[in-house]
Amino acid sequence: MNTMDTLAEVAAQVKVCEKCALHFSRKNAVPGEGPADSEIMFIGEGPGFYENEQGRPFVGQAGKFLEELLAEVNLKREQVFITNVVKCRPPGNRDPLPEELTACNGYLERQIEAIDPCIIVTLGRYSMAKFMPFARISEVHGRATWVNGRLIVPMYHPAAALHQPSLKTTVVQDFKKLPAAIEQARKDGHKKADQEAPDTRQEPKPPEDTSQQLSLF
Repeated sequence: MNTMDTLAEVAAQVKVCEKCALHFSRKNAVPGEGPADSEIMFIGEGPGFYENEQGRPFVGQAGKFLEELLAEVNLKREQVFITNVVKCRPPGNRDPLPEELTACNGYLERQIEAIDPCIIVTLGRYSMAKFMPFARISEVHGRATWVNGRLIVPMYHPAAALHQPSLKTTVVQDFKKLPAAIEQARKDGHKKADQEAPDTRQEPKPPEDTSQQLSLF
């Protein structure tokens, strides 16, 4: 099965998925979108109101801000693959629950495997935690790190900057580092399989950044 067929199959399965309770309240599942041969994958946290209405990722206020950030580094959203760690909207835009993350993880893994991006940008704590489970976003944001042979760049979620204007400059500056990270990923490929992510051997730290990052999707 080629990449496009795999992504289409995942999308079809996501749209009728009943693996967790989120399917009871969804209007439209949001599998993700973008070119099958994308070098860059953005992984957010979960669909919000507008995403649930349209079945597309990042189409609310946070999505508009993401498009502005991409434009700052001469990228368009049509050039990147965008998805979330959970594919259905959590009620009230609350944080995803562990069982919801687990239910969707297989879909995300198949998307990553099919696209095989040279770089993954995580947006928010929950997508970061998939690759750097014990890291703190306040300590690692904007820092490109090799994890299991793939370059991961953790960033604050665009919605966090909309909730907390003091973060906006940080988010913009982190995005300005993205072209250099992309070049690094292109140059080195998947050669860093043995390099550990920061903090992965430390004990879990208390939660931080308690603003509701999903509410502006």
